[in-house]
Amino acid sequence: MRLDYTLDQKVPFFKTVLFGIQWAAVLVPSIIILGEVAARVHLLNASGQIHYLRVLFLVCGATLLCQIFWGHRLPLIPGPSAVLLIGLIAGQHAGNHAVYTSVMIGGLLLAILSVSGLFRLLRRLFTVNVITVVLLLIAFILPPTIVGLIIDGQTGVRSLYNLFFALGLTLLTFLFYGLLKGIWRSTLIIWAAAAGVLLYYTAFPGDVKELFALRNISSESLLDHMTYTLSFEPGLILSFIFCFIALSVNDLGSIQSVNELLETDFQEKRISRGIFLTGLANILSGFLGVIGPVNYSMSPGIIISTGCASRFSVIPAAFIALLLAFLPAAAGIIVMTPSVVIGALMAYLMGTQVASGLMIAIKNRADGFQYEDALVIGAAVFLGLIAIFLPAHVISLLHPSLKPLMGNGLVVGVISAIILEHLALKKRSAFSSRKSA
Repeated sequence: MRLDYTLDQKVPFFKTVLFGIQWAAVLVPSIIILGEVAARVHLLNASGQIHYLRVLFLVCGATLLCQIFWGHRLPLIPGPSAVLLIGLIAGQHAGNHAVYTSVMIGGLLLAILSVSGLFRLLRRLFTVNVITVVLLLIAFILPPTIVGLIIDGQTGVRSLYNLFFALGLTLLTFLFYGLLKGIWRSTLIIWAAAAGVLLYYTAFPGDVKELFALRNISSESLLDHMTYTLSFEPGLILSFIFCFIALSVNDLGSIQSVNELLETDFQEKRISRGIFLTGLANILSGFLGVIGPVNYSMSPGIIISTGCASRFSVIPAAFIALLLAFLPAAAGIIVMTPSVVIGALMAYLMGTQVASGLMIAIKNRADGFQYEDALVIGAAVFLGLIAIFLPAHVISLLHPSLKPLMGNGLVVGVISAIILEHLALKKRSAFSSRKSA
């Protein structure tokens, strides 16, 4: 593959800015979409949502800079983790302090596993089949949340309008994904968001009056909302530990994909440092009360489309994220994005998530995709879905320490996949799939 700029090569200032804006066009919408969903799960008002997004921008921007200079040192962008969003949804009944204490503990565990070398042992559990289950369940667990965003408390005909609008926007986004190439495809999500907002307010001009609430936005400090206390819930902590194991697999796959694309040196060292910094970033996120970041796997596509693999070209994206953290008015504009648009874009992202899971399931297998592989994946996903749809009164009968586990479909699915893969249907060495991760 021919690259105009290699990993450690300095890029002229003007081109650096242009490349950085392109990276930001991928980073910023990801923070907006998952951050808005998390803030709405917390039932935050407009001011609370603004604060939540600003803190997320701060964490992701700072994490990006640290990764570029001291972590994996690769052109990779970190953003809020969908895995941790699932943990947040499943554990919301325990309260915010318990949730984010668990995030801090999970981040600490991830950092310890990385520096101690124990993460190499953990990696053996995550074969291609288990990784596929993780990716598929992330997408399959979120539809109830996405439907809530689309309907957004609307009733009658308006709820039906919202549904058709969301379906139309999602299908149009996939249509343009097929039509566009290069950087236009890589940044499609930001154009879809802008078009969605414009179309929605054109269809429902009466909702534009909400935008006038922007004049009341204050320039309060990022620390003004902090009233943090530690709260230890053993069941919730264990649930988040499984979420962080899944997050670590995602992080590993993202770092390794760029390592292989660029054929870098010191690959194991880059993986160890990158995951260690991801752990530290999640400790900070938990302390600040937001979901933590993970390295995104979309970076190879951006590198190929731009021809630039210089890690320094990502720096402007980090500064844009940090700038947004200190601009309440900009965050306020973001908060006014209709929830139906956020829901439609989440549906698009989860569609790509399912595609990624299916691709991983069938590629790079020396012996092909066997019935046993399909059985592990299908059974584990099905068991995870059963946990998702357990009635609330059944969950309430469980011991408090079991509620966050049995109520989290991802945890149930991952445990089931590991048991099926390594005990019930064992047929190959545990981590022969490392390259696919």
